[in-house]
Amino acid sequence: MHIAVLDDEVDITQLLANYLQPHGYRVTQLHDGPSLMTLMKGDPPGLVLLDLGLPNEDGLAIARQLREHWRCGLVIVTGRGDAVDKVVGLEVGADDYVTKPFELRELLARIRAVLRRMASTEPPAAAPPAPGVPAARSRFGFAGWELDLAARRLARAEGGDVTLTSGEFDLLRVLVQNPGQVLSRDFLIQETRGRDAGPFDRTIDVQIARLRKKLEVDPESPQIIKSVRSAGYILVSPVTAA
Repeated sequence: MHIAVLDDEVDITQLLANYLQPHGYRVTQLHDGPSLMTLMKGDPPGLVLLDLGLPNEDGLAIARQLREHWRCGLVIVTGRGDAVDKVVGLEVGADDYVTKPFELRELLARIRAVLRRMASTEPPAAAPPAPGVPAARSRFGFAGWELDLAARRLARAEGGDVTLTSGEFDLLRVLVQNPGQVLSRDFLIQETRGRDAGPFDRTIDVQIARLRKKLEVDPESPQIIKSVRSAGYILVSPVTAA
């Protein structure tokens, strides 16, 4: 697995490279946003470790660029430990958020967790169903949208894909597979992150807000994914499966 480490401090990128490479990762050390964009076009990594505190650059803008144009894991590794910064980092699409100073073994565990979640939702190799056994349903239609689990693709009924982060996709998958049911935050965390759940109490809320911005006509008055006070969230739209 190719990992890109973007930090303006050479000591930090070298430390991470020296630690991660013996664990089987190929590491590219970068120190500015343009270098990362060049790498993404020529040799895109499967995961990016991104520092937000880059001199004369907006780390959040770099994160948004990654999410808009590439599908890769994104772990923010930064000295900004304020709760607001963490929420903003998750809102722009980070899969995890680690504050400096960090413990190398914990960071490695978080990297592996993100990669496991990504691998678990990769489409399996195609295989014909056994005789007499119907193929698993992998496409779901709801409210003018189609979610294709095998292709990890969300598209409007009239055409046009919408990019989802791995966390957003997993959350929407659970919702469309359980339409009309109130799903608690704990249940959604367990179903999407399992034993790798992070310490962010607002992770599900942030991802729901991002999904609403992409799905709803008016995210402030949602008609597809509704909140149930003190209980959780519910996908209220009828769902068809194929």
